[in-house]
Parts: sequence; C-alpha cells; structure tokens
Amino acid sequence: MKRMVLVAAVLAMTGAAFAADMPLKAVKAPAPFDPWDIAFGSAAMSDYVFRGVTQSNHQPSVAAYFEPRYNVSKDLQLYIGTSGESISFANRAAAEVDVYGGIRPTFGAFAFDFGVWGYLYPGGQCQEGLPGGVAVCPAGSPLALGPDFTQMKKDVSFFEVFGKGTWTINDSFALAANEYYSPNYLNSGAWGDYASVIARATAPAAWFGTSGVGAYLSAEVGRQWLGTTDSFYRVTAAPVGIPYPSYDTWNIGIGFTYKVFTLDLRYSDTDLHKGDCAALTSAYNANIPGNVTAINPNGFGSNWCGPVGIVKLSADLTAMANLK
Repeated sequence: MKRMVLVAAVLAMTGAAFAADMPLKAVKAPAPFDPWDIAFGSAAMSDYVFRGVTQSNHQPSVAAYFEPRYNVSKDLQLYIGTSGESISFANRAAAEVDVYGGIRPTFGAFAFDFGVWGYLYPGGQCQEGLPGGVAVCPAGSPLALGPDFTQMKKDVSFFEVFGKGTWTINDSFALAANEYYSPNYLNSGAWGDYASVIARATAPAAWFGTSGVGAYLSAEVGRQWLGTTDSFYRVTAAPVGIPYPSYDTWNIGIGFTYKVFTLDLRYSDTDLHKGDCAALTSAYNANIPGNVTAINPNGFGSNWCGPVGIVKLSADLTAMANLK
C-alpha cells in the first residue's frame, strides 16, 4: 500500500512538472493601427437644393463623392475630397464639381471640422464681352441682354472657408453649428457668409428591434448674408453693382437608415422675394410678373427660392468599415 502511494505521489509530481513546462497558449497580437481610410458614396434626389435655393431648376439631380482620409489618431483626422452634382444653371454649366479638404478634431462629445471648399462650374457659355460687363450669350440662349435683365457670368466658380461643430449630447440628440465665408460668392464680386444651426434626434434602436432600420428627425435654420456685386450684375438704379439680398432659410425632415442607405424626406424654404430670387439666381425661366424690386426692375420673379419638398436616397460607405 505504501508503495502504491509513493508511485502516485511521483506521478503527480511528474505531471505537475510537465504542466509547468508546457508553453502557454499564444495570444494574438492586436492588429496594427491603419490610419488610412476612404469614404465614398452617391445620391439621387428629386431636387438639388443648396441653402434653400434649387440648383437643378426643381428637377431631379444625382451626386457622388470620394474622400480619402488620414487618421492621425482616434481624435484627429485629415481629409481631402471631391464630389459632383448635376445642376441646371442659367449659364449652362455642365455640372458642379467640388474640391475640398480640412481637419476634423474631436474632444469627447464635441467634434469639429475646419477646411476650405471649392465650387467649380465647368462648361459655362455666357461671358463678359461688352463695355460695362453686359453678358454675351450664344444664339438661342434664354438669357436676355441688357442691364435690367437676367444675366450670368461664364465662370461662377468660387471657394469658401468653413468651420463646423457638433455636440453629441447622447445617443439620441445632437446639436451642430456651421459657418461658411467666401470673399467672392459665385464669382459675383459680392462677399458671402452663411451660418446655421442644426438639431437632430435619433430614434432609439429598440424601436426597430433587430431589423437594422434606424430613423432620425432633423431641422436646420440658417442665414445667408451677401454683399454688393461687381458691375457685371448691374441695373439702372445701381450701375456699379447690385446689393444682393441676404435671406433666411430653413428645412426640416425625417430620415430612415438601413446599412449604408439613407432615405431622407425634407421640406425646405426661404424668405426671399420672388423678384430678388430671380436677380440672385439669374433664373432663366423667371416668368412670374409683378415682382419688381430694387435689383429686379423688369419684375419677373422666380420660384427657385420657394418652398419645396425633397426626396433623397443616398449610400455612404468607408473602406475600413464596408470593404473588409
């Protein structure tokens, strides 16, 4: 019996030694941090509205963007990008092509975005050519010549510097503020400054169970301040340039998300007078009589700045999140 106990003790000690000699299970090293990412997407919308003003003559528009990003850290991102939208301008520009870049720092619940945004409008057909800056347009153009009629430059490209801030209060609520400034809005000679505030409420995920659907409600209130143009845009009462009208704009809408897709239903409007709208936009189909203003002596108004409902379907992806 003593011999059996001794053998068992020796085996137990030997087993303990073998267990101690066995290598531990290898722990997988964390994946190295990859700072590079690319965001890209596209959209189709019933109307391309920019700060309350249609850019597509209240017709459908398509858009796409491509944005390389470099994450210096989890709280600091550098980026550049380009996007394009189909438009319908009085100068028959082929499209809007945007080129932009900036920096996005984050401090806890506060996210910021600072950068420069360039708006390019290639393919414009009208040009300055007569004394006083009167538009010269190709035969058959709907643009009327003369100091008191609709006109638009061949090149209306311009740039803005901007700053944005977003406060994510919690999973359901966020507030944001935006500021954009251009020394030469739409290449008109007039400076422009746009400021707005945005509120967004996101529905609790529990509302939709495991369907993957999300929903939100958002609203924006903004104001576009504008200066005086150069002499290209002139009227008899203001032969050296017209004071563009500053205006208020607002929109409210509801959106539904599913994976990379967003369906946004929105109402947008401004307080712009129809006559001032025609002068500001050079709307080639301005045909609402009785809208004489100081900068629109011919009195034909436009609905390009009026109330409109917008349906937009978009897809937004990033290489790191969606293409792995």
